[in-house]
Amino acid sequence: MTTSSTFAYLGPEGTYTHEAALAFARRMGIDNPELLECASFDEVFECVDRGRCEYGVVGKENALEGPVTATLDNFALKSNATILGEEVVDIHHCLIVHPDAKLEDITCVASHAQGIAQCRRFINEQLPGRSTIITSSTADSVRKVMEDKSIAGIANAFAAELYGAKVYTGEIEDHFGNQTVFNLIGRQGHPQVFAGDHYKSSIALFMQQDRAGTLNMILSELAYADINMTLIQSRPTKQALGDYMFFIEFEGNVNEPHIQTALNCLRLKLREVKVLGSYPM
Repeated sequence: MTTSSTFAYLGPEGTYTHEAALAFARRMGIDNPELLECASFDEVFECVDRGRCEYGVVGKENALEGPVTATLDNFALKSNATILGEEVVDIHHCLIVHPDAKLEDITCVASHAQGIAQCRRFINEQLPGRSTIITSSTADSVRKVMEDKSIAGIANAFAAELYGAKVYTGEIEDHFGNQTVFNLIGRQGHPQVFAGDHYKSSIALFMQQDRAGTLNMILSELAYADINMTLIQSRPTKQALGDYMFFIEFEGNVNEPHIQTALNCLRLKLREVKVLGSYPM
């Protein structure tokens, strides 16, 4: 049985996914949401599909790293979850230290691999010679900080506040403007939770066979229906070498007549057209 208004997210507490889950809850008017910590995005999808929670929060795309392939593969190949909304979270990395630590105490820097990579310039300039430790998440680096004053973590200010650590320096990322898009998901058939005037839709397209002109045919159908595509990403179907599908996003709601017509035309020419959801932009 579904646990009402429970949000599954990628843990531990203090991750950017946790932050996104709270943002979704606020938009829904839920002040103290019940949260279910998961070890992976695969587990988030599984919790939603099996009814352990009503909602799940998964990362879909990062401005620097690109699409989150685990999420795309679940949408296309493993899960029947529906996309209910999206939230864009600004990624601002901070140097996090123990409340009693000084910069000269720091002997190593810990964070998720992406956190280390995205702050390499700051580490080289401000903490030269320090070793690095890869953690399972940015939030996990803050837990290590609270256990050892010689470790500095790279995480968000939200995680520092949760664990009682100190933000030594903020916005240490090499590239400003880094953002991650998160999706709110629910079980197939879940009613919409957000209202809006402008919608975006996500679909997964599976080819009958790999042949010349298939992608051009897909793009032509969308263009003929005056559909503005905002994202296209190919992914292997994991069934055979060279067998690929397309993950596509476009402006509009799949219930609009001209979009329904375009999708029905694609259904005549493709193996499967899987609608993943329509949600406010």
